[in-house]
Amino acid sequence: MKPIKTWAQYYVDLMTKLGIVRFSMLLAACIILLAIFIQVGVTLFLRGSVESVDMVRSIFFGLLITPWAVYFLSVVVDQLEDSRQRLSRLVQKLQQMRDRDQELNSELQEKIELLNRQIEETRKAQAARQQAIEDLESEVFQREKAQMESQERSALLRSFIDTSPDLVYYRNELEEFSGCNKAMENLLGRPEKELIGLTPYDVYPEDVADKVVETDKEVFARNETQTYEQWLQYPDGRRACFELRKVPFFDRDGKRLGLLGYGRDITERKRYQNELEQASQDKTTFISTISHELRTPLNGIVGLSRILLATELSDEQRQHLKTIHFSAVTLGNIFNDIIDLDKMDRRRLTLAPEPMDLPGFLDDLESLARLQAEQKGLYLHFDRDGDIPDWIEADGTRLRQVLWNLVGNAVKFTDDGGVTIRCMADELTPGEVTLRFDIEDTGIGIPAALQQKIFALYFQIEGSKHATGTGIGLAVSQQLVEAMHGTIELDSEPGEGSCFSITITVPTTQAPKDDPVLAQLPCLSVLLVEDVELNITVACALLEKLGHSVSVARNGGEAFALLAEQQFDLVFLDIQLPDMTGFDIAGQLRQDAEQQGTRLPPLVALTANVISDKQKYLAGGMDDAISKPLSSKAIKGVLARFFGHKPPCGKAARAVSSAVAEASRDDAVLDTVFLQDYVETVGAAALLSSVDMLGTMAGDYLSRLKSVTAERRQQEIVEEAHKIKGAAGSVGLKRVQLLAQQIQSPDLPDWWERLDDRVNELERLLEPDLAELRHWLELRV
Repeated sequence: MKPIKTWAQYYVDLMTKLGIVRFSMLLAACIILLAIFIQVGVTLFLRGSVESVDMVRSIFFGLLITPWAVYFLSVVVDQLEDSRQRLSRLVQKLQQMRDRDQELNSELQEKIELLNRQIEETRKAQAARQQAIEDLESEVFQREKAQMESQERSALLRSFIDTSPDLVYYRNELEEFSGCNKAMENLLGRPEKELIGLTPYDVYPEDVADKVVETDKEVFARNETQTYEQWLQYPDGRRACFELRKVPFFDRDGKRLGLLGYGRDITERKRYQNELEQASQDKTTFISTISHELRTPLNGIVGLSRILLATELSDEQRQHLKTIHFSAVTLGNIFNDIIDLDKMDRRRLTLAPEPMDLPGFLDDLESLARLQAEQKGLYLHFDRDGDIPDWIEADGTRLRQVLWNLVGNAVKFTDDGGVTIRCMADELTPGEVTLRFDIEDTGIGIPAALQQKIFALYFQIEGSKHATGTGIGLAVSQQLVEAMHGTIELDSEPGEGSCFSITITVPTTQAPKDDPVLAQLPCLSVLLVEDVELNITVACALLEKLGHSVSVARNGGEAFALLAEQQFDLVFLDIQLPDMTGFDIAGQLRQDAEQQGTRLPPLVALTANVISDKQKYLAGGMDDAISKPLSSKAIKGVLARFFGHKPPCGKAARAVSSAVAEASRDDAVLDTVFLQDYVETVGAAALLSSVDMLGTMAGDYLSRLKSVTAERRQQEIVEEAHKIKGAAGSVGLKRVQLLAQQIQSPDLPDWWERLDDRVNELERLLEPDLAELRHWLELRV
């Protein structure tokens, strides 16, 4: 069918292309030709030959049939063309309908996809909504649970706060109470609801409220914790000491809401501290008393043996006397250890460096060590290496104490062989020398396991093969060496001996200049206030040997009686007397002299204790202080200080000595150069007004300093001490100014440990120094 359709289509297309006339002529020609071919073919087939008539007949037939064929074909073609056109239009419509259907189908697909997406989104939204509902329900549950837990915690916290014995309260920015616990209610005698909105002035006495408001302002000004102690009173009249701590508190955005306050009752702790302080004072008093009582006969032995050694003796007598002298000195070293042990316990161990004759010091050390070694039949080697300086600045008493401890231990723990002492000097820095002392023995040695413990307090090596002792000598020695900023080391092997090495660095200095006038001093009238016969004998022997007359008073009453009858050039006062102390006598003498307008001779304290700080003796009314047993060197030093400048006699000598003593004391307490210049410029009356003003402000200064010291607030301690130093310096209070300078210098060694002592000393000295300054100025008005 397809080929026929194709030929029919060609036929229609050709007729349309040629037109009906030309197509008819072409068709007629084709039919004639076809008729001729058919006629010719048939004729030839039937007859075997073709004639003209056959040809004519074929042409005629063709001409006859052609119109009909053309008409038929034209009609057919027209109909076919019309059908085709209709069909084409139908096809076009169908195509349009198909395209439309495709478009509709496409739109339908898109809408279906959109609908599917919407359905999916709706499903997801529904699922999300369901999940959100579940999450919301869970969150509501959790919030309800958290709220219940928070309420429980709040109730529990409130219960803790209310059952706490400590005070708990909080105030807003206006210093109004916002809440408190039961302990605070009990203290103030009011329920919390009544306290809310009240200020400290509404619930505390005025003085307490002032302190509370002041510390509140400090909290708000610095946003820092404030801690202080305050005595508060309960409604029943009972007073209690509280340690109050205040801290600022903020909301989550960092905005400050007010302050929280905590208060702990420390009344029992304060009582316990007071008991401890009293016990410490009692222990110190006991140690001082025992030391004084034991040193009293010991000082006599040392002094008399020293005097006798300067006389003519036989060799045997001299040897026995050296043994007595050495034994007394050794016992004195044990006393020093005991005293230093007490000072270490109270952290008051200090040094008193002074010019020291190093070769002479080494000679004394060698003599004592040799004497001790010879008593046990041991050899002693004493070597000096390096350039040994003649004079150094050091605390000779402490250094001697350390070396004697080590030498004594070396001899004690050595049965065979001997002891070697080496002193090496090395001047690494100009003006300073590094000294190294090695004390080596051939004794029992120390096991390695115990070498780390040997410097511990009260440590003793147990066992029959090891000697034992008090267990404090090495501990004290280590503390003293560390106080000298030095080191002490140990190298030992059991059975081979031990070697202790001490290394210190000290400044070199020049020998003190001896005043040539000292040797030409006239006979001085000296009053010795001492109650122990041995000490009296020693002191009188030394003073009379120097050419001075001595009167003796054995108690305070006798001293006052002699001073009323006679004028003395110099007074030596023992600190501990049967009826009073040397400080009591000095204080009474100065008070009488101030009332009568007279001047006193120099007052020199005699003490059996090691003098580490002369300030306390000066503060107690003394002009100087020396240790017992008395030595010729110490007495000569006192005479040179007070009488070495001018050697007048009689009343002039007493006047000069009194003036020197007074000037010396003034120089220790007051800045006389500054004051003299100030008085000459503006007059003493103007300065007296400044002194009176400082006197009125001194109490507040000291109160604030003690408060911040108790709370250990370093920056404020420095600030308050700086104020006192500036105020003292402006009126010439030299001693107070220097002490305040020490308090405001936290970089000083052991500053925290000595802070309380310095503050207490400042409080003790301020009033008497102000009084002395007033007296000095009143004499010049």
